[in-house]
Amino acid sequence: MTKISKAACIGGGVIGGGWIARFLLAGIDVDVFDPHPEAGRIVGEIIANAEKAYAMLTGAPLPPRGKLTFCETLAEAVADADWIQESVPERLDLKRGVLTEIDAAARPEALIGSSTSGLLPTDLQRNMTHPERLFVAHPYNPVYLLPLVEIVGGEKTSAGTIRAAIERLAPIGMKGVHIAKEIEAFVGDRLLEALWREALWLIHDDICTVETLDDVIRYSFGLRWAQMGLFQTYRIAGGEAGMRHFLAQFGPCLAWPWTKLTDVVDLDDALIEKIGRQSDEQAAGLSIRALERIRDENLVGILQALKGGDNGKGWGAGKLLKDFEQTLWARGGDAAASADPSKPLRLVETKVSPAWVDYNGHMTEHRYLQVFGDTSDALLRLIGVDLAYVEAGHSYYTVESHIRHLGEAKLGQAIHSACQILTADEKRLHVFHTLRDTATGAVIATAEQMLLHVDSKEGKAVAAPAAVLDRVKAIAAAHAELALPEGAGRHVGQRR
Repeated sequence: MTKISKAACIGGGVIGGGWIARFLLAGIDVDVFDPHPEAGRIVGEIIANAEKAYAMLTGAPLPPRGKLTFCETLAEAVADADWIQESVPERLDLKRGVLTEIDAAARPEALIGSSTSGLLPTDLQRNMTHPERLFVAHPYNPVYLLPLVEIVGGEKTSAGTIRAAIERLAPIGMKGVHIAKEIEAFVGDRLLEALWREALWLIHDDICTVETLDDVIRYSFGLRWAQMGLFQTYRIAGGEAGMRHFLAQFGPCLAWPWTKLTDVVDLDDALIEKIGRQSDEQAAGLSIRALERIRDENLVGILQALKGGDNGKGWGAGKLLKDFEQTLWARGGDAAASADPSKPLRLVETKVSPAWVDYNGHMTEHRYLQVFGDTSDALLRLIGVDLAYVEAGHSYYTVESHIRHLGEAKLGQAIHSACQILTADEKRLHVFHTLRDTATGAVIATAEQMLLHVDSKEGKAVAAPAAVLDRVKAIAAAHAELALPEGAGRHVGQRR
């Protein structure tokens, strides 16, 4: 799969900053050009929020963060990039001029995406020398969490460009969807515009407040849409007879004069003030950055819930996250292969995220088991028990765990876990994990575990193959020279 090796972002506002964060956290170097005097601060704050969100989003080992460089000129920013994302304000003359300048300075093979939410790519590519590589790449805010990108080509955009754009989005955890025909506002914003027009009338006519309207969305169909969309939701509403029954039953409602979609509300000063006042009341003093963090935590929770859908296979955006994590784990496993077997293997590096703490701000009990489980998983990948191995029908199952809580892991604390193999034979793997504070080295907790190699289809323990055993025995032999870790062999309630 073709990947983005280096990105350039022209414009670092809400959307441009989101793209920058998405690229950086996927390990991609980003050159940025934005003449705004506060661009560095704005982008920095967006990246900070993105890092907090990713700490909650996944326990998979993220690659080293890409290098961020602010450039003095547009030409300097795009010179070495193979993906260039334009995110300047939504004005045709401005965007067309910027894209033409990008086209003149970029490498011939570079892809050029525009973050426009409604301008047609044919209009944008009019003055370009290489218009075949220009396409609309319309994301949704926050770009670093919401995975969808609408990919829209213009009259001169090549089919190969569309394919390449969609292919290169997957390794950074995004889903490109091809919009087959140019149309103003594309698909997503057309749907949002319809809802927005009706919402403005409901506020204008004092049917409800902005808070009530938001409650109607977020406590009902918004939850359904988040994981299944519109048409599949309505298919279910049709019962066993499905979509055709739904359309026959509710189709006639379209002729009823319920909505005012064809009657545009006069967005005068009075209505703007009403909406502004109600929105201020709804925010209850929370800053934009605070609201962004609350939004991110909520989105992370939904994405994590969807990741476990369909009996653990993942559903919708959750499956996309699950697939993205598998690539991260694979990459992290490769990095772990260089671990020094002459000492306990340091396999997991993480931070205590807000989703991991209780009311005291301390890491909750089940998160210790998660970290130790991640440590065992990292060891398994190191000895060759990776996803392909598991899918082929064999794995190691944990059959016993003994955790000692010796300290406290607190919100935001950097922690790491190391593994020592105590004993190993053809079927059993006896390990001891130690969780430490990365800053001080203090021991926070330990876990002693016994794992059995199993045939998952037969549901019984079997001998591991020679390729796995050779790796296990090599590490076990090196660890046999180490001192037995303090606490190994203890049982629950044993006096010190």
